[in-house]
Amino acid sequence: MDAKMILRMNAADHEISYANNSSFQKQVILKIRPIIEESITDAFKKIAPVCMKVADLGCSSGPNVFLAIWHILDTVHGICQQEQLKLPEFEVLLNDLPENDFNFVFKSIPGFYERLKKERGDMLQERCFIGGVAGSFYHRLFPTKSLHFVHSSYGIHWLSKVPVGLEDNKGNVYMARSSPPSVFKAYADQFQKDFTNFLSLRSEEIMPQGCMVLTCVGSSTRSRCGFIQRSSLHTLQRRNS
Repeated sequence: MDAKMILRMNAADHEISYANNSSFQKQVILKIRPIIEESITDAFKKIAPVCMKVADLGCSSGPNVFLAIWHILDTVHGICQQEQLKLPEFEVLLNDLPENDFNFVFKSIPGFYERLKKERGDMLQERCFIGGVAGSFYHRLFPTKSLHFVHSSYGIHWLSKVPVGLEDNKGNVYMARSSPPSVFKAYADQFQKDFTNFLSLRSEEIMPQGCMVLTCVGSSTRSRCGFIQRSSLHTLQRRNS
């Protein structure tokens, strides 16, 4: 069976769900808020769209779903107020694998709208339209040149498939100190293929002058065998020319 049809986080109401165990990921999104604000400000001022189309890839479910989206809407709202510009409409597209708990996500939308209305007024709330897109971000998800801004936090380290060449990784389900160098190379090679494919697909979907902010963890140092000694946060900003 295709991996994207069976892989998912636990349902949002599950005791060990991502929704109930994602405080660290929340702090990451909060930490990169200045980068999101800088990117969305630059894109909005250059494009000035009537309807700003935003996609969040690997949205999962739970309290973090709308965190980055709030930052994006709030940033554009602030720009329009400061420079006396007409507020655009927003089409927000939340993506994850088909088995994601989209029921929880959709049930959370009215509460998000209510918060927008309470804290930012009717105009912003009435101009925001949210939908879901089920599918792997290692495939095309959106029409050609249809997006202004793409965001993904803690998603792109998930590979599209199990790497080839793990036969010697006996006794381990992932990379470990006892894993031979060939195992680390297998994972690195698969990530390179997946990430190259990811960027190629998004370059077809993002409009000229649109941009993308991706956040993931990665190694900053490694031992001779490649085992990660210290992890660090990596945020990539990419602009479509």
